[in-house]
Amino acid sequence: MKNPIIREVCIESIDQAKEAERLGADRLELCSNLHLEGLTPKMEDVYEIIKIIQIPVKVMVRCRGGNFLYDDSEISKMEKEIDLLKSMGVKQIVLGALTALNKIDQNAITRLTNRASSMDVTFHKAIDYTCDILDQVGILSKINGIKSILTSGGEKNAEQGSVTINQIINKFGSRFKIIAAGSITKTNLGKLSKSIQTNEFHGKKIVGDLTV
Repeated sequence: MKNPIIREVCIESIDQAKEAERLGADRLELCSNLHLEGLTPKMEDVYEIIKIIQIPVKVMVRCRGGNFLYDDSEISKMEKEIDLLKSMGVKQIVLGALTALNKIDQNAITRLTNRASSMDVTFHKAIDYTCDILDQVGILSKINGIKSILTSGGEKNAEQGSVTINQIINKFGSRFKIIAAGSITKTNLGKLSKSIQTNEFHGKKIVGDLTV
């Protein structure tokens, strides 16, 4: 029997965090600049949200928009952000890094996950930009710190990527929690939960409109 659905809501502000929790979210992912696919939020926002919100909160660690290819100084900056988040009591973070050939940057990810150590790490939708998702998830499976993967199966949305998402789950579901993402809303969640073989789903409108 399938486990109860976990609805992870992507939010950018304290007000959105409160509203998402009120509407029944099971978990939050806190970012800034969602128009850039999500960056590290302000530390004061993290502090306020983890203080007042009762459900689990993941925090994005991404130092800039654009591609997912980071130089040494950018990785060092993200390591410092991880240190700060850990010192504040954050338990879960979201990150990702690729090489110029759109493969998993094993060195960068190993550095960042080692820095995170006791925190649960989700690899974000950078996986959808890789050259061969199943192959690259296999590479990711060798990095111990990664617990979850957020993916739309390399497609524009979860519905279009459902076949690939299920392939990832069938091959790696015992290694990772696979979180389906990509245009998932309160309206289509029921349908998608029947076609995608996970119980974890992510979206900005997955519990409804967060306009407050």
